[in-house]
Amino acid sequence: MQTNEEKSARTLLENERIDKVNDDIELIQRTDGLTFGTDALLLAAFIDGGSVRALEIGGGTGIISLLCLTRNKFDTVECCEVQRTFADIISRNAVINRLEKRLTVRHADVRTLVTDKPFDAVFTNPPYMTPSSGRANENSGKNAARHEINGGIADFCLSAKRLLKFGGSFFAVYRPDRLADLIAAMKGAGIEPKRMTFVHADAESEPSVVLTEGRMGGKGGMRVTRPLIIYNDKTHTEESRDMKYILDNGSFPEDFSNRNRGRKNG
Repeated sequence: MQTNEEKSARTLLENERIDKVNDDIELIQRTDGLTFGTDALLLAAFIDGGSVRALEIGGGTGIISLLCLTRNKFDTVECCEVQRTFADIISRNAVINRLEKRLTVRHADVRTLVTDKPFDAVFTNPPYMTPSSGRANENSGKNAARHEINGGIADFCLSAKRLLKFGGSFFAVYRPDRLADLIAAMKGAGIEPKRMTFVHADAESEPSVVLTEGRMGGKGGMRVTRPLIIYNDKTHTEESRDMKYILDNGSFPEDFSNRNRGRKNG
């Protein structure tokens, strides 16, 4: 039976809809904003978890945090979102999925966010485009989600440096054409890249996404896994065995993980 709080959270505003997505999550999304896609799904699966307390930078609808919590990758997550409209949506999504006791929403600019206790892990699906690249979207929310209007990857990594405990994990999904910027930002913030996976739509396509794990204060040495191929065919109608595993289990196949490899390299 729905509580009054759930009923209120489900009351849709203009330009909103509710979709049923992976793990039976009900997700309020804006019809004029960025919607749940493969990048978010893959980052949630790439995150190893096992930590107590995590922070998401730039939550959007909160889908990555919701997926991580339903899969019990973290005990609790704080989700930082600078746009008030989306911070409210994250709060409502937490309520309708009955995760409000484990998901805390912070309407704040992560560049000025402070915490009394450092986080075990930080993860982000940041804007991929510089403010001057591409065509600006007339919708300000969508434009901020795509472009580095409220901070770029260097800002996000410096914030992670301030908010992560020593030895804590940092996870990000990014574009391969900006991989140099990502690595420079991580290393500049003292976050050592430790694991990286390139994602290809099919075996003949160049990578479209790169997933990266880093460690605060870690020693040098990064593992590049075998690539993730999403489809077996060029028409993108048959999902690969790896992708089917991810959809079924909410995580990558075991050989992609560093979890059983220990932390010999810091």
